[in-house]
Amino acid sequence: MTSNVLIDFADPRESGGARLRFRAAAPRATLVARALHEVRGVLDAVEAAARAGAWVVGQLRYEAAPAFDAALRTHAADGPLAWFAVFDAPQPWDGGLTPGDAAVQWQDGIARPAFDAAIAHIRGAIGAGECYQVNYTAPLTGAWRGGAPALFAALRRAQPGGYAACLDMGDECTLSVSPELFFDWRGGTLLARPMKGTAARGATPGEDAARAAQLRASPKERAENVMIVDLLRNDLSRIAEPHSVRVPRLFHTEALPTVWQMTSDVVARTRAGTRLADVFGALFPCGSVTGAPKVRAMRLIAQLEPAPRGVYCGAVGVVRPDGAGGVAATFNVPIRTVALRGARAVCGIGSGITWGSDAAAEWREWEAKRAFVERASEPFDLLETLGLHDGVLRHRAEHLARMAGAAAHFGVPWDAARVQACLHALCAAHPAGPWRVRLLLDAQGLPRAEAFALQPTPEPVVLALAAQPFLHAHSEFTRHKTTRRAHYAAFAPRQGVFDTVLYNEAGEITESTFGNVAALLDGRWITPPLASGLLPGVGRAVALREGRVAEAVLRVQDVPRVQRWAFVNSLRGWLDARLE
Repeated sequence: MTSNVLIDFADPRESGGARLRFRAAAPRATLVARALHEVRGVLDAVEAAARAGAWVVGQLRYEAAPAFDAALRTHAADGPLAWFAVFDAPQPWDGGLTPGDAAVQWQDGIARPAFDAAIAHIRGAIGAGECYQVNYTAPLTGAWRGGAPALFAALRRAQPGGYAACLDMGDECTLSVSPELFFDWRGGTLLARPMKGTAARGATPGEDAARAAQLRASPKERAENVMIVDLLRNDLSRIAEPHSVRVPRLFHTEALPTVWQMTSDVVARTRAGTRLADVFGALFPCGSVTGAPKVRAMRLIAQLEPAPRGVYCGAVGVVRPDGAGGVAATFNVPIRTVALRGARAVCGIGSGITWGSDAAAEWREWEAKRAFVERASEPFDLLETLGLHDGVLRHRAEHLARMAGAAAHFGVPWDAARVQACLHALCAAHPAGPWRVRLLLDAQGLPRAEAFALQPTPEPVVLALAAQPFLHAHSEFTRHKTTRRAHYAAFAPRQGVFDTVLYNEAGEITESTFGNVAALLDGRWITPPLASGLLPGVGRAVALREGRVAEAVLRVQDVPRVQRWAFVNSLRGWLDARLE
């Protein structure tokens, strides 16, 4: 069986951006454990191969845990417990991948009532003194198409940095873009960096900084992190030289594309004679994905989660010679990981549950964590819609600034001169009359522009209030304008209605499906704030700058008191409206 791997790991001991990046194909051997009693033997063979000069890449499933401690409970594995490929030497790789059309159609995950019931069960166990924390997870499943490398490329764009690995094992493939280090072991020093504590990114720079500060200061999140740090200190002490376990860094916040995460460092000097299998025996699975105490937490996980986790929450990594007759081993904790088998894709999502956890807040955290895979599940372009009148683009600078911000957010290359040249050519081709311009920027940073005749809009336009909450109000695909608009489909205006007015789960009005809204309430014009969950429209920004409106929360319950309505966007300007 031909196996191919791609590795793009951060160097956890360097802050300057150094990376371990290589590709390898056609291994000289594969080492596989299908039964628990074979796992340690495979790890011994991995270490022996690396000491002899080979590079070894592979993974352990979460269900390998009982191989190290029979008290750890898991479901039966649905594949090899351990799989490693042995290569004579890696091949250079610049990190580039040819873009493709890989896509995943994800199904809905766990239903909210079942989720709430599980959280209540865990809190009950904590209240009874059985444990302090349980990492509860559930799988997203979907059908996928295209090539695995193309999907891996999309996942890396959605979750850059960290410890990325593509392991094509023939009958299954692991695509991990995990930001979490499990352990790095070299020169007798062992570093673990558990990730525990999460906050969603903010809609504005100010809100984003505030959320990071709140995460660092949150008693609940800090307690969650400390519980796992203490667990890791205890785990490391089993193989550490006396008094060598230290915590040099605590409560460090890291900015990921969709969430802030809190990490801490735990380090130790390993005792002479420690082997790779001993390191796994002491640490596996990582406490950040089990809870504490580990044995009881894993028993609760086995009761509450109906299926095996697979490679999710196991380990993916590289073992290589260190140049001094020893080995260097670096493994991630495979969160933010997609497993492919046949046409089926699986991605686990989870969080640490403590006594202070709230089901609604945990649900929102899961939504923030799954955003990375939703971003990568289908190709999309960045989009701006501009008005072109007699060869002049309305609010051109504002639209380009917004697109540049979206490009930075999604990691899309931005070449301002190239975009300007694209628009200049379109304007030259349409020197007279009103036009609707669609400016698109693809994942490689290549712009294209299209123009369509723009017809006048009779006023007042008719708006209708949505029949149900818009559950994607805080999605990055709402906050940034792209061609990914399926989440608006259920709210498309019916015949005779210009647009649908949306509101979030809290009952706060947000926007319409293709514009912003304003309301005259208590004698002043207001428009919903960005914190309610909406696109920061250019027309809205102009109205705010001119003092025509002010930001204020507008609730569904306020609708009967609204005296007048307006639809606002850059293309059509300010349109008088009435709400049906």
